[in-house]
Amino acid sequence: MATFAQPEPRSARHSGETNWIRNSKLAFACFGLFVLFLVAQSVTGWRSYDADQRQHAEPTVGYLSYLTTGHFVEATFENWESEFLQMAAFVLLTAFLVQKGSAESKPEDGGPSDEDPRLHRDEPDAPWPVRRGGVCLKLYENSLLIAFVILFAGSIVGHALGGAREYSSEQQAHGAPPVGAWEFVRTSEFWFQSFQNWQSEFLAVGSIVVLSIVLRQRGSPESKPVHAPVDETGA
Repeated sequence: MATFAQPEPRSARHSGETNWIRNSKLAFACFGLFVLFLVAQSVTGWRSYDADQRQHAEPTVGYLSYLTTGHFVEATFENWESEFLQMAAFVLLTAFLVQKGSAESKPEDGGPSDEDPRLHRDEPDAPWPVRRGGVCLKLYENSLLIAFVILFAGSIVGHALGGAREYSSEQQAHGAPPVGAWEFVRTSEFWFQSFQNWQSEFLAVGSIVVLSIVLRQRGSPESKPVHAPVDETGA
């Protein structure tokens, strides 16, 4: 006698989706705030740009046209560049350097992340590059740093292209010739814009490295447990 599978209960069908959403709240919050502030930046930047255009008796632009201007592109990628540099440097430096007592440092004697992944290649739940080994594993065990380096490089290119466009418009307004992206990279203006962001990023990273030695935030993985000794290293 043929048997037919009973339809999956509605609650069961949606439990996977619900769990995925519940388990991704931090990502949703971060990227939601990113979109919110990016839109806010674009709107306020557009108004600022048009106000400056009117002040110099030049034509204003619509909102969508503003998103393609050097003013917006340069400001956006200039900030992304510094953020990705910060994260790439932090990932690399924390792999080799230790700050005793800091929640942002690995313990002096290393930790689980320092284990040779090749010892776990036979575990069924290990990521496939670990089980495969070879070049795949070599890339995978450095994939976080590689990703941030690529994002940093892409942001520098965006900064150079948008900055050259904005710099050229200012040059032309003063009767000077426009410049290309490579010419703009060689100006002090490009490096001034970069360095003013880079220094602030490392100030922020250095601050959390040092402050997490003695200060706590209960419930945060960026903090040691409230009861942990001051000289305990790692979270």
